[in-house]
Amino acid sequence: MTFMEKLEAAWKKSGSLVCVGLDPDLAKMPDCVKGAKYPIFEFNKAIIDATADAVCCYKPQAAYYAGQDADDQLAMTIAYIKENYPEIPVILDAKRADIGATTAMYAKEAFERFQGDAVTVNPYMGMDALKPFLDHADKGVIILCRTSNPGAKEIQDIKLENGEEMFMHVARLASTTWNYNKNIALVAGATFPEQLGAIRKVTGDMPLLVPGIGAQGGDIAAVMKNGLDSNGNGLMINSSRGIIYVSKGEDFAEAAGKAAKELRDTINAYRKA
Repeated sequence: MTFMEKLEAAWKKSGSLVCVGLDPDLAKMPDCVKGAKYPIFEFNKAIIDATADAVCCYKPQAAYYAGQDADDQLAMTIAYIKENYPEIPVILDAKRADIGATTAMYAKEAFERFQGDAVTVNPYMGMDALKPFLDHADKGVIILCRTSNPGAKEIQDIKLENGEEMFMHVARLASTTWNYNKNIALVAGATFPEQLGAIRKVTGDMPLLVPGIGAQGGDIAAVMKNGLDSNGNGLMINSSRGIIYVSKGEDFAEAAGKAAKELRDTINAYRKA
């Protein structure tokens, strides 16, 4: 099953557009897991078990593992999802890009070493930095388009000679020339809902990974108005801190599960409307 097929099936089975970001910071984790041999994995495992029935995908952010000498626990986390919840796709959020053999190794890292179903990539080195990822037709390649951070406008909003912003140029390439294997999705931040809508108009039913809900202040109603595809799906609405750190007590997993379900239900209320 390809990433796109897996995502479609997950939307249907879960009835959810929620993506949980597995961004574990040891300094923020509850004391009850800090003494474990593999504290990050134990934290993630509990979060996954508590939220699995309310999500369409998981998104571990690679920097939280590499920066804490925990690549082994990243591999353990993804393996746990694949063994216990094989229907839920896993996006490795690594934002990789380079050229030639280096990018080929980044693709090997994402899809073979860590067994991700999809990976986030940076498009600003062009096709030769993307092709080694895109050639994995069964995997998802999620390209940064209009990100949720305030500084994104310094590059992504630059207007080209034809008057179109850089992020729209990326969206057009992603939906045409680059998408020869039909395995591309785009990152479109919740903090810029009108631009998210412009991306949706250009890309049709292409899946969009939407960061920026919760701690970054993105508005769910605006995202739903601008982002849904023609089937009422099309979105992976990510929440990390707003779910995994709801509680720092022994009930952290239970609290995360409740937060994930509340977000799912809020999103679905707008879908029905």
